[in-house]
Amino acid sequence: MKYGMRERLSGAVILIALAVIFLPMLFDEPAPRGERPQPVMTIEQPVEVERRELEDPQPPESLDQAPEAENASSDAASAAPEAARNAEPASEPSDEQASTPPEPVDEPAADPIAELARAADERLAGQQQASSQPVEAAPDGEWAVQVGSFGETANAERLEAKLADQGLPVYRRARDNGLTTVYVGPFASSREGERVMGELKARENLQGLLVRADNGS
Repeated sequence: MKYGMRERLSGAVILIALAVIFLPMLFDEPAPRGERPQPVMTIEQPVEVERRELEDPQPPESLDQAPEAENASSDAASAAPEAARNAEPASEPSDEQASTPPEPVDEPAADPIAELARAADERLAGQQQASSQPVEAAPDGEWAVQVGSFGETANAERLEAKLADQGLPVYRRARDNGLTTVYVGPFASSREGERVMGELKARENLQGLLVRADNGS
């Protein structure tokens, strides 16, 4: 009860203070329009400025001297060739000057992009040179390049005919799983088979596989 009574008194005091402040504002009538302050515009008088008479502009003296300078430069230019023709030949360099080696010139730094392009050109030239070598098969060779396996025999025959037209030794074998595999070879060494496999990848985009040759019928 002690704390409740104090809170009630505080609330009553606050309400009375608000009423004292706002009630007069609610019942007071606004001032008439005529009694309200009106905006006033004030125009100041212009400021007088003293006027002075200016002299007529004159061209600068440099314009008058320009034709004379041009004539002097043309005379000097025409006299220069004559002076050069009449001049004595330059004296020969002394022994000390002749024996002095020329200063070394800093070589430009190597361009990494140019180096990569040069390496790519060399690699391409090497591939072209390798592809120009004839592909010869060894009948008793132990290595061959497997270039594809097909479920349709017609597709295998089509690839075999395409590679045969390019002069490659190609043959096909039917496997137990119903697929027909096309081979290029056989070759006497695995190095020869790898070379042909690289050529097939570069020319025909065929991802070959180096395997043991199947010499069966």
